[in-house]
Amino acid sequence: MAESTVRCCSPLSESQLSEEEAVETARILAALSDPVRLRMLSLIASQDEVCSCALEGPLVKSQPTISHHTRILSQAGLIEGEKRGHWTWWHVVPEQLNQVARILTVGSLPAKQGLAKGP
Repeated sequence: MAESTVRCCSPLSESQLSEEEAVETARILAALSDPVRLRMLSLIASQDEVCSCALEGPLVKSQPTISHHTRILSQAGLIEGEKRGHWTWWHVVPEQLNQVARILTVGSLPAKQGLAKGP
C-alpha cells in the first residue's frame, strides 16, 4: 500500500488476528450469538455459581434446552460446571470473560506491523 493512500475510516483494532486467534474468537462469538446463551451467561456471571435447575425459571426453558446451551458455553470456555448429584453447578471462567472484553475493546490488540498507515 502506498504511503499516500487515504484511509476511509479508522481500523477496528490495532492489529490483525492470527489464524489461531481468529478461530478462538469465532468460537466464542458463535457461543454468544444466541440471546438465550447471552442471558444464561449473565445469570451465571451474576452469582458465584448457579445450579442448572435454577436456570429453567428465569430463561423459561426446559432442562434439555438448558443442557444444550450450557454445553455450548462450556465448549467455548466461558463457563465450567461441577456435577453434584443430579445437577451441574456452573460458574464463569473469568479469564475467558476478560478475553471477550479484550476482543470487543477497540485498540486492545498489539500494533499492526507491515501495513502502511494513513496520512
